[in-house]
Amino acid sequence: MAVNIKRITPQELDRQREFAKKTEALLNERYDFQPLACVVTYGCQQNVADSEHIKGMLSDMGYGFTDDRMKAKLVIFNTCAVREHAEDRVFGNVGALKKYKLQNPDVIIALCGCMMQQKHIAEKIKESFPFVDLVFGTHVVHKVPELVYTALTRRKRVFELPNVDGVIAEGIPVKRDSEKKAWIPIMYGCNNFCSYCVVPYVRGRERSRQAEDVIAEFKTLVDEGYKEITLLGQNVNSYGKDLEPKVTFSQLLRMLNDLPGDFRIRFMTSHPKDCTKELLETMAECDKVATHLHLPFQSGNNRVLKAMNRSYTREHYLELINYAKELMGDELSITSDIIVGFPGETYEEFLDTVSLVKEIGATSLFTFIYSPRVGTPAAKMDDPVPYEEKSKWLRELLAVQEEISAQQMALHKGKTFKCFVFGKGKTGDNYLAARTDGNLIIEFEGDEGLIGTFQKIKVTEPLTYVMKGEIERN
Repeated sequence: MAVNIKRITPQELDRQREFAKKTEALLNERYDFQPLACVVTYGCQQNVADSEHIKGMLSDMGYGFTDDRMKAKLVIFNTCAVREHAEDRVFGNVGALKKYKLQNPDVIIALCGCMMQQKHIAEKIKESFPFVDLVFGTHVVHKVPELVYTALTRRKRVFELPNVDGVIAEGIPVKRDSEKKAWIPIMYGCNNFCSYCVVPYVRGRERSRQAEDVIAEFKTLVDEGYKEITLLGQNVNSYGKDLEPKVTFSQLLRMLNDLPGDFRIRFMTSHPKDCTKELLETMAECDKVATHLHLPFQSGNNRVLKAMNRSYTREHYLELINYAKELMGDELSITSDIIVGFPGETYEEFLDTVSLVKEIGATSLFTFIYSPRVGTPAAKMDDPVPYEEKSKWLRELLAVQEEISAQQMALHKGKTFKCFVFGKGKTGDNYLAARTDGNLIIEFEGDEGLIGTFQKIKVTEPLTYVMKGEIERN
């Protein structure tokens, strides 16, 4: 089947820069102050990265920024479609702006992201939220200047939701949320079509950025002083399969690792079916690549995995985990995603997931009760187990993992880690929070001037999900 992937031309980006200038001129005519934009982001790190690009374009258009929706002249909700709860939050928060919009008709309210790429959601916005001015999908983020200008100058609502397999756009402005930590998307979309997941339908097919573009962006960030850089993709292990010449994800990691500078490389998310021994060896051998492996297994039962269309078995997953442990030992930190109560899953099959959790010894888990998504095969499957029963299963799983997490943390008492200090801690006013190579959090007393630096921190008190420590002075 032919795949329609569009690479945005430099000419199209020049066109968007012209719209940015026209918008800035228009805003200067309308207001004798700098209008503010509020960008609200839901969902995954890919959405966070998209929002940083949206804010980059808005900045070029003359907008300032606020977190207060009631002070903004432009409010953009960047939405997530992975779970029903996220959708409900979006509808609730958008609805809460109706009165503000009626009192301030010059305000532009916009919705974008994965939810909008679903036809039934877009129709609901069109029919039930008439005060929403602009709706656009995941494939036209690069057109924000044009879309906002159109919304500002037209009396009718703007819907831009092209049905394509995906785009690649280089050179979009970015306004990053942090001065020391950054996200770099290396690929977009997904080809896996897990039976419960809407992502391939809303994000499009897999497409990789050219390695030289990724390396150039990465190098710029390092030169600007960024210390922790996370590579993003729905399935980073598939990176480069669509490129000519072929470049594997492992090769990309090694090229980035060889760049000069003091920095740490992270990545997410990996899919077990494409996770290779080469990748695990690369993690072990590259000194700047974090030894944190987020490898979602979703279920520990092979029948359920097949029904999920995950394309691997429990045994294959364990083989990968055991090889990673063999290579990286105590330096390795494992996290994973689990779906509880997939349609047709029995309690006995759920217990296979519990046993796998015990076997892998993950540092932490991201656990969810199954949420049906319109348009996915799983949404049509029989689902006889009531939600209340699934909730009991989830609580049972969380109790098991809590004990494992405490055991994993206890192993680190007295150890010293090189940590990236990323912000203020929650323990007390004078506490800072730092992240180890394995993505473990240590809170310690220290001056805020240490934020954005690497420090050696000794663990003094391991707790269940966070550790207390003290900075090690030479």
